Parts: sequence; structure tokens; C-alpha cells
Amino acid sequence: MNPLLAKLQPYPFERLKQLFASVIPNPALRHISLGIGEPKHATPAFIQEALKASVATGLSAYPATAGEPALRKACAAWLQTRYRLTLDPVAQVLPVNGSREALFALTQTVIDPSRPEPTVVSPNPFYQIYEGAALLSGAQVHYVPSDPARNFANDWDSVSGEVWARTQLLFVCSPGNPTGAVMPLSEWSKLFALSDQYGFVIASDECYSEIYFREVAPLGGLEAAHQLGRTDFKRLIAFTSLSKRSNVPGLRSGFVAGDAAVIKQFLLYRTYHGSAMSPIVQAASVAAWGDEAHVVDNRNQYRTKFAQVTPVLAEVLDVKLPDASFYLWAGVPAGWEGDDAAFARGLYEAEHVTVLPGSFLARDFKGGNPGKGRIRMALVAETAECLEAAERIARFARAHPQKDPQ
Repeated sequence: MNPLLAKLQPYPFERLKQLFASVIPNPALRHISLGIGEPKHATPAFIQEALKASVATGLSAYPATAGEPALRKACAAWLQTRYRLTLDPVAQVLPVNGSREALFALTQTVIDPSRPEPTVVSPNPFYQIYEGAALLSGAQVHYVPSDPARNFANDWDSVSGEVWARTQLLFVCSPGNPTGAVMPLSEWSKLFALSDQYGFVIASDECYSEIYFREVAPLGGLEAAHQLGRTDFKRLIAFTSLSKRSNVPGLRSGFVAGDAAVIKQFLLYRTYHGSAMSPIVQAASVAAWGDEAHVVDNRNQYRTKFAQVTPVLAEVLDVKLPDASFYLWAGVPAGWEGDDAAFARGLYEAEHVTVLPGSFLARDFKGGNPGKGRIRMALVAETAECLEAAERIARFARAHPQKDPQ
């Protein structure tokens, strides 16, 4: 077996399962899960119809790894609509089977394990695929903590020149998971300058870009590059997905876009990796990327939901409306002494509500775990269910202002 597999850490939801293993939740209450970021809003009917309509002709031939021209053009057209960018659909856009597999696969394409101490820089907390992809590529991970005092901005200045010099890949996530923070142009400018100086690729995970609460849409990586005159998108690859935007997590469809030289090598890797998208998924994806009305409706549903839920939770937890995404990243009451796992366990037992301990989404690094003392709540269910969960959480926090002595 590949010895690098031994370096992988348990996935957060496996740790959550173990945390709850001996707990008997309140049988008088139905279970409400805010643990997994799986969209629950209805999949638009027109996407379902496009999928069905393509079945008769879409299963009789092997799909091309590069995707059908119609899909790549639809992706490029969306970039024009959303960010006012003009990209070559052949050279700068590539369909992928969701951002998760693409994040993993790009890492295998980029990392050269023969170089001394290959390093991947990752936000902390983070989406665990970043870490797993890095470790299985033969790289080590340098974690960069977020700063609550600066809207959970990552402290890129904490990374030394020595680390940057051996960095081959940098993961950024904006809007962020789990914090919901959006990176401003000044932060992008700093990262582009570092990429120019040290030569690393930037992988920009933007799968939450269409769920936001301000009037101005979140700044994207390609958009930031263009505003700064980097029209070739040198060493930059942006990842986006239909899962959250269009409520189709089971479709497994997204695309990457950016530096044509990196895309060319990524396509070569994927040709051997066997990751071509099914023609019926491509047909449904073309339909989804071409429509914005359902995206506006979806966003409005989240805005309504967050407007009702956030004030309830803010009375008992350290939490506020995020810039974007469908998560609330909340600090547990001070009396719990930062024990987010104990808070999540107690909440599950008393109120039959699942939340994810923040420490499960981060790593101890250079003196602390930046997820400690926080919980992530995914407000993906319908508004009434999320509001009920919030009321139960508030009831629990008031009844248990501090951690029970052991």
C-alpha cells in the first residue's frame, strides 16, 4: 500500500461520529443536522429535465476528458456574465466532476515531490481535501491561521520567506469554509506578488461564490487578477461548482479556469486519471450555467433564512452574519472554556441538534488550533427547520452557560 495513506487524518464527520458514539440524544426531539454542508433546497426542474432529455443519446459513447465544446463555452459565458472576463473556452476552461476531485487532482499535477521539502500552504481552518491532496502528493502542509479580529482573514504575513521558497501550491478559499470571509483585492495583490517572487501556483476554491448577503458579489480570483492587470492569469487556477449555486450536489459538476499552461498539464493528467464527465451531466450543466434566475432565487432563500436565524443565535453565541457561504462560524459561550467538542456533544444529547466542532476543521499548528472554541453550522435545510435548530441551540446555551465539571 502507498505509505502516504498513513498520513491521512480522519475526516471531520468520522470524528463527529466517534464523538457521539456513546450519546443517547433526547428521544422527544426529532434530529436536526447542521453538520454537513449539503444543499437541501430543491433542484430546479429545468436542470432535471435537461438531464432526462439527454439520456437517450448521452450513454452510447465515451465522453472526451476535455468536455463538449458546448459545456466549455457555457462555462466561459458564465465567467463573462459573472465577472466580465473573456477566457478562451478551449485553452483556459476545463470541466471537472465537482471541485472536490479537481482540487485533489490539480495537486497531483502541480507538486514535484523530487524537489526539497515540497510544501503546500493551506488556510487553517480548511476544507480537508486540501490537506489530503497535499499529503498524498508527497508534500508537507504549512497551515496559516485565520484572525477573528480581521474578519477571519488569513495571516499570510506569518509565513516566512523560507517556507514560501519551497511552496509549490497555495490553497485559498474565498468565500471561506467555514468562516464565510471574502478576500479583498489587497490580499489578492499580496498573494500574486508572492507567487511572482517564489513561483508557486494558486488554487482558488470559490464554490460558495453565489451565496452572499451584501449587495456586491464576492470578488473572485480571476476577477482580482484582471483588475490588477494580470490578464494571462499566470499561475492561477479558479475552481467553481454547481453544487451550491444550483442545488445539485449529486450532479458532481464544476469547472476550473485560468492559466492556459497549467490547464494544459491538468488536462494531460486527467486524460490518464479517467475523469471525463458523463454526457448527461454535461447537458444538465450547460442548462444550469446558462440560467441566473434560479441562482437569484436560491440566494434570496439563504438571505431570508440567515436574517431570521442569526439574531437568535447571536443572543447566546459569538456569531454574526458572514460575508458569504451558507455557514455560521460561531464561538461557544465563554463558560465552556473553548471546548467546542464538549459543547457539540452536550447539544446533541440535550437537543438532538448536530453541529460540527470547529477544532475538527483545523490543525494544531504553532501554538494553537484556530478552530478551537467555535462550531460550524450549515444552514442548508429549509428556514423553519434551521430556525427550530437555532431556538434549541439558544435554549441549550442558556441552560448550560458553562461546561459541566468532569
